[in-house]
Amino acid sequence: MPSRPGGAAVAVVSCHLERPLDDEAWRRFDALQRRRPGGFDVIALIRPPDREHGEAEEPWLERARLAAARAPLGLHTHWTSPTHARPTLAGSVGGPAARVRAEAAWMRERGLEPRFFCGGGWYTDERVREAVAELGLVDCTPRGGAPAPGILPTTHSLGQLARAVLGPLPPYVHAYFHDYDLLDPLRRRALAVALALLGARRRQADLGALGA
Repeated sequence: MPSRPGGAAVAVVSCHLERPLDDEAWRRFDALQRRRPGGFDVIALIRPPDREHGEAEEPWLERARLAAARAPLGLHTHWTSPTHARPTLAGSVGGPAARVRAEAAWMRERGLEPRFFCGGGWYTDERVREAVAELGLVDCTPRGGAPAPGILPTTHSLGQLARAVLGPLPPYVHAYFHDYDLLDPLRRRALAVALALLGARRRQADLGALGA
């Protein structure tokens, strides 16, 4: 049975879907999420389609629903553009927090229920954190540290994980990667090996309890 952070040594795995409409990146992620490497459900942290930059809604919804049917879904806000995650217009009406609320509402109106959140470019501020808490999302934006109510810190990038699994591991590991990592054969292989080794040493945290 999956375990909860706090007592036993556990791990969480998430993917930042930066290119949800890239057919090859999606194909690779889709296959990996279905395969559950290391026995982990991969949380899909996904940004909504950027219609101002011509991204279509229907294929995005189809893919997001497939990902949500297999593992928890999370919101991964890009404040500026598909390729520029951090906000550049923080002084606009509502600021970055308003976009977080708008994107969560947009997803829920379409039958998707994000349970986790990670700010694009690791951006956050006090109002963003307040919005995330009000929306009932578990915040994965903090880098490092231990889980706390409403917070599930991210601890290891792909490179950090590949090195860490060969030595002593901390009790809690939250490993993340990007969908575009899967386009590189070497990084794809490194991820598969690292997650297999992680799965031999850590049980999956209880994602259902965390995202409740």
